[in-house]
Amino acid sequence: MNNNPHLRRAPWMDYKDPSILMITLVTTNRQPILGILKGETIERTKLGQAIAEEINRIPTYNGAESIEIYSYVIMPDHVHILLRVHDRLPKHIGQYIAWFKIKCTDACSALTGGPVSETMRPFAPDYHDRLLKGKNQLSHMVRYIQDNPRRLALKRANKDLFRIRQNQQINTIPCTVLGNIFLIEHPLRQVLQCSRRLTQEQIDHLKADCLREAANGTIFATAAISEGEKQIARALREASFPLIILLHEGFPTPENPHYSYYKPQGVYFEACAAGKLLLIEPHAEIMEHPDIVQKVVAKIGNIPHTSQRYRFVAMNMIAEEMFKES
Repeated sequence: MNNNPHLRRAPWMDYKDPSILMITLVTTNRQPILGILKGETIERTKLGQAIAEEINRIPTYNGAESIEIYSYVIMPDHVHILLRVHDRLPKHIGQYIAWFKIKCTDACSALTGGPVSETMRPFAPDYHDRLLKGKNQLSHMVRYIQDNPRRLALKRANKDLFRIRQNQQINTIPCTVLGNIFLIEHPLRQVLQCSRRLTQEQIDHLKADCLREAANGTIFATAAISEGEKQIARALREASFPLIILLHEGFPTPENPHYSYYKPQGVYFEACAAGKLLLIEPHAEIMEHPDIVQKVVAKIGNIPHTSQRYRFVAMNMIAEEMFKES
């Protein structure tokens, strides 16, 4: 079994039982050989069209009769396939994906008129899978898959908003950021922090106050850790107000093969494309900075720095330091 964490294998599942899976395959070296973005649609290459036809043939493979293809999208350098296994399979789903990749290599060979070397195979080794469990996940994933071309068009049209910036200094704190960097310079900024002890009624009152302030131009920055912070951040985002979110270990490192292709997911993607979001990840060493440690200890006592409680409080301390008046 491949140990790459981005493959998301579920160790408790044998991948034969009935399930709904989203399979993602990337092209070798992420080469854009499957299609060309035209507006907000993908114009498939001959290889891309051959692969689309092969996706529809997966249920005809020996033993794959219970596999149903719900949806798929062919992107220039990757493919998403949403499938459902209705009855227990005789083989691991990975075996059918392996057969699919072999047939795609055969299609590539037929199009080029000769054997295909390992470096010229359509797909890179292995694949990524995601198991869908929630009752609403299926419809959400269908929309996500079909919306891929539009999101690619938005990302290409707003490259600066989707560029990860390393070693950005915010009030002397080194950070990695992505999004509208100019939100840092907005004159009306406020750090949003909520006690975990707030009642729902108190959260609702604070939410109403924050929405009024946001309507008057205030931009809120939050680590969105407590329930109150999460609810208020969601309300601000849904009302299309700009938002600054602090992350803990939120971005891939430059050494990660997914670094160049990273983008925020879901509603964060839309907010980012609209220039209304800034994601900030303070560098790891800041969590252990003596000034931050001292402030955390003063607030909650000397607890292990690896604990979730320490990280949550430290993130709020960093937010206060980052956006304090200079």
